[in-house]
Amino acid sequence: MQQLLSGLEHCHSHGILHRDIKGSNLLIDDCGILKIADFGLATFFDPHKSISLTSRVVTLWYRPPELLLGATHYGAAVDLWSAGCILGELYAGKPIMPGRTEVPCLCGREIPCFWGVKIYMVCSMEFKFFVFPLYYELVRLIELLSYILLIFDNCPVMNIE
Repeated sequence: MQQLLSGLEHCHSHGILHRDIKGSNLLIDDCGILKIADFGLATFFDPHKSISLTSRVVTLWYRPPELLLGATHYGAAVDLWSAGCILGELYAGKPIMPGRTEVPCLCGREIPCFWGVKIYMVCSMEFKFFVFPLYYELVRLIELLSYILLIFDNCPVMNIE
């Protein structure tokens, strides 16, 4: 996860949104070095300018709620949501939000929360009020985890042979 978040930070700091972060686009070599692949949906962005982008990006299982709802103005958070889905997948051992269309990902099913709470989603305009707080909590959780991982990465390691 640390390598993924560091790679995303590098992309975002250079104005690049990947927009298709998923397990099959993460390559790990024999030395354990992660490489982010498939920049086919990537685009340049400027966080200080608001330009319209397509919402039909990111593989469905890793697509954030705002894109499922058709948002056309977004930023680095779409890649962080996908990274959070990968983190959840690693924890659960399976995809956490599978679906064949946008509707199952948005409504009519239970969505597990990291704190063990389950929310039953229904299709309605109130959907935004239920999901977005979880989304922003997930972004904060990812930021916290990346900070913790960076702290551990900078700590001296004892070499025991």
